Amino acid sequence: MSIQLNFLIVSSCPEPWGGSEELWAQAAIQLRQANHQVHVAKTNVDHRHPRIKALVAAGCTLTDLHQLPPLLMRLRNRLLPVRWQAHAQQRGQQLLMQVLKSFRPDLTLVAQGNNFDGVGFADVCRRSGYVYALVAQKAVHFLFPYDWERPRIQAVYAAAQICFFVSRHNLELTQQQIGRELPQAIVVWNPVNSLLLSAFNSPELPLSASLHPIRLACVARLDLFDKGQDLLLTVLARPKWRSRPIQLTLYGKGPHQQGILELIQLLRLNGRVELGGYAADPLTIWKTHQALILPSRSEGLPLALIEAMLCGRPAIATDAGGVAELLVDNVTGFLAAGATADAIDQALERAWNRRAEWGLIGQAAARHVRATVPADAAVLFSTQLIELAHCAVTDNTVIV
Repeated sequence: MSIQLNFLIVSSCPEPWGGSEELWAQAAIQLRQANHQVHVAKTNVDHRHPRIKALVAAGCTLTDLHQLPPLLMRLRNRLLPVRWQAHAQQRGQQLLMQVLKSFRPDLTLVAQGNNFDGVGFADVCRRSGYVYALVAQKAVHFLFPYDWERPRIQAVYAAAQICFFVSRHNLELTQQQIGRELPQAIVVWNPVNSLLLSAFNSPELPLSASLHPIRLACVARLDLFDKGQDLLLTVLARPKWRSRPIQLTLYGKGPHQQGILELIQLLRLNGRVELGGYAADPLTIWKTHQALILPSRSEGLPLALIEAMLCGRPAIATDAGGVAELLVDNVTGFLAAGATADAIDQALERAWNRRAEWGLIGQAAARHVRATVPADAAVLFSTQLIELAHCAVTDNTVIV
């Protein structure tokens, strides 16, 4: 007889929804389908968002960790940003403690956008004696912890039952940043967009016979710190690229949309670069674009890369995060040695010189991604969580 387990999922994503939340969200639905209880404690819950609606429809319950008392709600626009963030974090941790006491989870999964932004929530679990696991969707090489925060970060990672990462690069970088080995660390895959699941067993999209103009798509959050669209625009503003028939569409939303629009105007790229907004269905992108380009400064392992490869599109991408763990340079795409304009220029030049081969390169990319990435990543992840929770219940390690 199977045991009904209680899972608490804590998401530290500061946005109403982010691509970093797809893994835990799809796993949560799988857990509900297996008749387990799932409570989601998330920052900035937007009950109108389709993903939140899907979680509620599946039977998950929700707590917004950014709820604040009425007085602070009235004062938040007058507080300095740092003080506002401190109040929000403190209140979020207090609310999480209430959820832990009332829900009494068998396992808590703290889902982080990067490898440290959920440490405060995980520390609540650690200090309270609740079994927890961590999943990190990204690690940034220049975000080394300060000395004053290192002991808590080290303690949180050491006490986690499992530390999940979405790339080997992110795991190894995290170990370097905290100065500790993580023997309980595991690399997992992010789930593929459900609209593309059929692509695992279907032929890739045909590449347009016309390569004039070449249409490139950059599919990434409009966040220059991580995604580096400014580097790409700088490259396209160079004389040799101005003289070539290339059109670029920047898909996505984010906090730097206005800055990107103004940079396009400053570099006189109007008419060559446009913003495509958020595209829920990747097929709509790859029916009209011939290659993916990702100038990222930091990554986990981008879903956009997996989706483009499944659709038979070559990628030009920087060696950030786990990109090089999937993209085979000069075989399934073109890898830029680093997140610099010159490195992106060189990779794009190699791609340009082989543009007549993009159809064959895209076919190789589709074969490679099908052989490498599991189609049921969310199912596999939920199974790992169930096994971990069973061990916690059997060992009776939770202190309440």
